Parts: sequence; C-alpha cells; structure tokens
Amino acid sequence: MLRRPRAEHDRRAVRLPVGSFVPDDFVADIVHDGDLAATIEAVAAFAPLAVISGGEVGVELADLLAERLGLPGNGTALSAARRDKHLMVETVRAAGLRAARQLRATDADELAAWHRELGGRVVVKPPRSAGSQGVSFCDTPEESVAAFLSLADADDVFSQPNNGAVAQEYLPGTEYMVNTVSRDGRHHVCDVWRTSRVSANGVVDLCDALSLIDSGSRVVEPLTEYAFQVLDALGIRHGPAHLEIRMTPTGPCLVEVGARIAGGGIPAGAGLGIGESQLEWTVDAYLRPERFHARAAIPYDVRRYSAIAGMVSPVEGVLGAYRGIEEIEELESFHSLATPVKPGQEIHPTVDDLTYPVIVTLLHDLDEVVQRDLNTIRHLDGAAFYVLDHAARA
Repeated sequence: MLRRPRAEHDRRAVRLPVGSFVPDDFVADIVHDGDLAATIEAVAAFAPLAVISGGEVGVELADLLAERLGLPGNGTALSAARRDKHLMVETVRAAGLRAARQLRATDADELAAWHRELGGRVVVKPPRSAGSQGVSFCDTPEESVAAFLSLADADDVFSQPNNGAVAQEYLPGTEYMVNTVSRDGRHHVCDVWRTSRVSANGVVDLCDALSLIDSGSRVVEPLTEYAFQVLDALGIRHGPAHLEIRMTPTGPCLVEVGARIAGGGIPAGAGLGIGESQLEWTVDAYLRPERFHARAAIPYDVRRYSAIAGMVSPVEGVLGAYRGIEEIEELESFHSLATPVKPGQEIHPTVDDLTYPVIVTLLHDLDEVVQRDLNTIRHLDGAAFYVLDHAARA
C-alpha cells in the first residue's frame, strides 16, 4: 500500500506516528475467517493485478490467493518453507547452499544432548515468529533447555502456538539485511543494511541499529550471489523478500528470510537514502514488468547515508519522561524520531525488535557523520535517559 504524499516538514520537528494503519488508505477490509472460497470471491470482485503479503503472517495466504486467482506469485508448493524457520534452512541446505546446523526441538533432553554435542553458542527461537520475538542466545545446554521450555507451549507474536522451538548454531560475523524484489525469477537487490549489535538486558546479540551501505561495498557481491541462490531455493520468483544473512569467516550464511517487504521503517529509510525502495520496485515488478527488467541489473546508488537506531531501555516501570531527547534532535544527521513508548505508558527492558521505546532515523551526505551520531545516540542511552514515574507505578 502506497500512501498519499505528506507535506514537507522541518527536519527538527518531525515526529513520526507509531501506528501505521489508516483505514481510509484502503478501499475494502476483507477478513479471512477460514472460508477460502468466500475470501477468493471477495478479493476477485476487485479484479486485482497482484496479491502481496503486508507482513510475515500473511505470506502463505497471499501465496494461496495469488495461485487460485491466476496471478503472478510464488505458488504454494514451498509456502511452508517460506515461513517455518527450520524447514526454510533445510530447504536451503538441500539446494546445496551453506546453512546453519539446527534441530527442531520438541524434547528438552534431546535438545540438551544436541547442544552438548554441537558445543558453543546456540540460538533458540520460535518456528514461525518475527521481529526477533522469543529469540534466545544460549551458551550452555541448560540455557537452551530453559529457552525451549519458555517457548514450547507458548504462543508466538501472532498468537499462534509454537509447538516446540528451533535450535540453531550461532553464526559469528556481521549480520546484513538484503532487500530484494523479483519478477519471473529475476532478482534485484534494492538495498543492503549492515546491523550493529550490543549485549544488553540478558541478550547477547541485540540489534541496536541499521546502516545503509553502498552497493559497491566489497561485501555486497557475495551477499547478492548467495541471496539470489536462497531466493531460488525457496521458490521466490515474484515480489519482495527480506533476507537476514551473516557474513561468517567462511562466507555468507542465512539467518532467515521473509517473503515480504522489509518492516521496521527500512523501506522509508531506503527511500530517503536511495530515492526508491522495495515499495517502488514491487509496484514495477507487478504493474510495469518491462521497466523492472530494464533496470534490474543496475546497482542502487546511495545519495545520502541513512541509519535507523533503536534506543535500548534497561528500565521497567511507568515512563515519566525521556531525558536528553533534545540532544538527539540536535544531532547533525537527525532526520526523524518515533516514540513507540510515550510518557505515561509502561516501559520494559528492550529485548527484541518489538521493544524499542524510541526509534531514530539519521540522514546525511557523509557516512562518517551518520556513524558518529549513531555512537552519540548510544552514549546518550542508558538508565539516565529514562525518567520513571514512581508515583504512577505506586
């Protein structure tokens, strides 16, 4: 869904809304209640040209609707592999690509034995979740078992039962986000982001920022080659995909992939830095395929360097105020700021992508300025940044 353009604002006055759903942006609200025939009939009434998943939970239904309506899509044969993290990695491995060692964990004793044999650090996560929700980094079999027990009988972020967990070897190296769009099996890299990470709040590898990198960066070529092979292995021939890949000492290795547009403000950040994003490329892929194919081989050009930083709350309670937010707004590369947690609301320690209390977007002609300001944001963050309202808590 492309929004109506908004008026230009002064860069130091931009406060982005956290909620993104605007009912008036849509011509209809069709709720799928399990009756596939009724949903297909309701969608078909609008003579759609494409069915695109708006988020991770809609990937399989979008595949099914596109297939039944005879529209360009990825089919349903590999739909489950595009959602289930364990099946996803096994499908990539079966294609002869580098893939993490893993276990579909349904038994605590089996998981403990597997971790002891593997050694080192293990990542335990829900099989079909998103946003790093429920992901644990475990250095001992006992930690893996504790993480498994917290997930096995719980629901994921979409309120669906986990029915176990996935345990994977920890992949060392920098993690990159590669965003692509495909048409007729031809793939295009729209933008690549380098992640930075901290150890905080009991999370060993918490992502705290994304930085847009040049398409000419040395790491982009091997990431692109591997990403395209992953897309082929998972049957992603049409539409957007968001790949998270670790550049390990022995080469790229998949963390996971979403067969949908990237979330977390990434398309907006790419648009600021490049002039277009997965959104525009997706429109071309479905509505102007000839234009897509004419441009697909052209590397993207960074016009301005963009970064997205999440503040990492160490506190628990009712938020009274943020102390020092004005200093962030005075940074040379400051562009915009969103506050998912506002004064008067409950604030919790940041442990995943869903619990950043403040999200800052930076933009500047020089990457060095953006990186300096990212370091300044991390310097300003910490317990003193958050003023709790102890009276409200009481």
